Amino acid sequence: MEIVKRFISYAKMDTQSDPNSLTFPSTSKQKELARLLLKELEQLKISAFKDEYGYLYGKVPKTVPNKPSIGFIAHMDTSFDAPGFPVKPRIIKNYDGSTIKLNETLSMDKETFPALKEVINDDLIVTDGNTLLGADNKAGIAIIMDFLQVLKESKLEHGDIYIAFTPDEEIGQGTKYFNYDFFKADFAYTVDGGKVGTVEYENFNAASAKVTFTGKSIHPGDAKNRLVNALQVAFKFNSMLPPFLDPANTENKEGFNHLTSASGTVEKAELNYIIRNHDYDLFLHQQRDFHKIKDYLNDYYGYQICEVEINESYLNMYEILKKDLTPIKLATQAIKNIGLTPTSPPIRGGTDGARLTYQGLPCPNLGTGGFNFHGRFEFLSINQMKKAVLILKEIVKIA
Repeated sequence: MEIVKRFISYAKMDTQSDPNSLTFPSTSKQKELARLLLKELEQLKISAFKDEYGYLYGKVPKTVPNKPSIGFIAHMDTSFDAPGFPVKPRIIKNYDGSTIKLNETLSMDKETFPALKEVINDDLIVTDGNTLLGADNKAGIAIIMDFLQVLKESKLEHGDIYIAFTPDEEIGQGTKYFNYDFFKADFAYTVDGGKVGTVEYENFNAASAKVTFTGKSIHPGDAKNRLVNALQVAFKFNSMLPPFLDPANTENKEGFNHLTSASGTVEKAELNYIIRNHDYDLFLHQQRDFHKIKDYLNDYYGYQICEVEINESYLNMYEILKKDLTPIKLATQAIKNIGLTPTSPPIRGGTDGARLTYQGLPCPNLGTGGFNFHGRFEFLSINQMKKAVLILKEIVKIA
């Protein structure tokens, strides 16, 4: 099957994950895509299986000895940040740089979305403005599947090739039940980035923080010197965090504290944050800020009005990868070999590769040609997606 048809067939399937679900995977519809991919792998005569958790694994046995075993990984779920169904992809041939009209009310131009400047003369896939596209990460799936077809049709010598398609990456659970006993790659790549030619191996250290406030509810007519409004204390807490660490004021490797939700009443209130920084010491300092403000408020009000719970989510994979740069050097050379200039921007977010790396599976991230992820303005360069297939093939070839 041609790669564009692959991608469109995957994109039209509703596979959004659900952060409020108590099941794993969080949505059963992800398993529908896994079943489709299993059939396609079987048609390619690739040994594969789907497990009880919705993960899909495959292996192409080595053709020669003394070559490393390499893995390629992509996730099946799409983001819940925008509507995810029904996705109606549209192809724009030879994009000329003009404004793209998605529907009667939504358009995108290269001034508002500078990534469009990088894909002039490319063929693009866009949305109809009513849903996200799902290039994150169905472009990665299509790239891996197309690579496998090319691999099976070629006489390329290679070591063992492992494949994994995972659920629930978008809600931070993509590696929860990953089968390391089967997936015996020496190193792997998540095929889950933006511009093709990127090799990403630095990501944020990440934590989540839940801050709860217990007020004292008194009828406002009798409130003087007795009422303590939990909501107002929550506002005060947030205002005491460093304003320069608001994500709207940060870029590149600068960390941030991002307020993701707020709820409550006079008696009880709750704030939820994500905490991010590439630098581990600064990451810890940000967490100490939360506790310092908590201690100040508790002292000021004279009782435990504020509680802080911080949980680590993942760490910067570069701290592990820098000990052996083999997968990074290999991908960098492969990108050069197909005529592109490799780049390695820091990831201002997370990746399953970080968790996999800390579990002993080195796993940098490769670009797919998708842009503006998680929203209605998402688009995919077909030209770049096809080049990503060549990069995977070249990695295996020169390994």
